[in-house]
Amino acid sequence: MNPLPVERASQLSATGPQTQWLVEGLWSDQAVGILGGEPKCCKSFLALDVAVSVASGAPCLRQFPVRRSGPVLLFPAEDSLAIVRRRLEGIAAAAQVPFDSLPVQVITAPTLRLDTPADRARLLDTLQQLRPLLLILDPLIRLHRVDENDATQIAGLLSYLRELQRQFALAVMLVHHARKDSHASRPGQALRGSSELHGWGDSNLYMRRKGAQLTLSTEHRAAPGQDHIPLQLTQAGPALALAVVVSAPAPPDASPTPVQRVRQALAGLGQPASLRQLRNLCGMRTAALCAALGELSASGEIVRDATGYQLKTPFPVSRPIDPQGNGNGKHPLCPSGG
Repeated sequence: MNPLPVERASQLSATGPQTQWLVEGLWSDQAVGILGGEPKCCKSFLALDVAVSVASGAPCLRQFPVRRSGPVLLFPAEDSLAIVRRRLEGIAAAAQVPFDSLPVQVITAPTLRLDTPADRARLLDTLQQLRPLLLILDPLIRLHRVDENDATQIAGLLSYLRELQRQFALAVMLVHHARKDSHASRPGQALRGSSELHGWGDSNLYMRRKGAQLTLSTEHRAAPGQDHIPLQLTQAGPALALAVVVSAPAPPDASPTPVQRVRQALAGLGQPASLRQLRNLCGMRTAALCAALGELSASGEIVRDATGYQLKTPFPVSRPIDPQGNGNGKHPLCPSGG
């Protein structure tokens, strides 16, 4: 007999490895995963921002710290090399890192088919030579001729990329399209093709556009995700790059409270004021004014005599407030006729 090893649950170790990040909050170290989104929602810009950040060590999107930096290998299957260079240069300018020495290597072959033995061998040789920390393939649809809806076929392709990740201890980011008009679905379920794609990822990023607003959601196998991070494409000179939209703090309420209004009115007068005078000065209803006067009286800030209400002074007042409200049953601070 050769039984499998077992251990009582209560005796299992209570400690384990913490999540290791390549880019904190965005991509875990040596993770495979999808950067997904509908067409024209800046997926490639985000992929290039991650590339510049990992290569330079600068925070991704100027906000997410890079925990490991090193060479990046990129295959941009849809954009011209001139466009890729211009975008990388702009992102480097936004990140304030030198572009000329940036260790981002770009595969310049016109095609790369990961379902063919010849191209798999060439990619293997390239990884062996460069030893990048991160491999970015953009987009999936240009990398194969298999049926993306066939779980068996797409699983074979994803298994190959997982093998590369394990063999070279690198992270793999696969840019992929979501279905159009998929806002009603969870981001991972909106990816085009087999559900294998969603389940494969250790870290997944999802871009969405609603009108002019871009949002980013994150998903991780071993760490909490984050939803609806607002992004925008910004340009300052040659620096065209995505940036996190920082919401301005809500302005403080400039309207004074009723108590503040009464206090300010009395301070401005410098002499006693009747209820009618205060009502006109403060523009308040009688009930609100009486409530404010009651609060100021309870805190010892005001006194009332025969001539009206005033802020309390260090000197004794001539006529204290009648605790019985002049016997008329009204609020003690609000006699009728004020």
